[in-house]
Amino acid sequence: MPKIRPIKDLRNTTEISELCHQIKEPLFITKNGYGDMVVMSMEAYEDSLGKLELYEKLAQAEAQIKKGNELLDGEKVFKDLKKKYDKK
Repeated sequence: MPKIRPIKDLRNTTEISELCHQIKEPLFITKNGYGDMVVMSMEAYEDSLGKLELYEKLAQAEAQIKKGNELLDGEKVFKDLKKKYDKK
């Protein structure tokens, strides 16, 4: 369940910061009973960006498959990479 706080609670920045780090998800701020903004920790923000980037790459891959682009064999790709970069 999302955490919601009134905008007046932003006066206590330490408490808000601790809460954001504790819940590890967005904290919704209301003004006059309506949604106004979202506050989150840097960790939660970076996680959100990482997920968004992953979803975008998956959507691109699905689009390429639908277009009929050639698929690569995963095992062959990793073997080739290991050969290239594993110079012992």
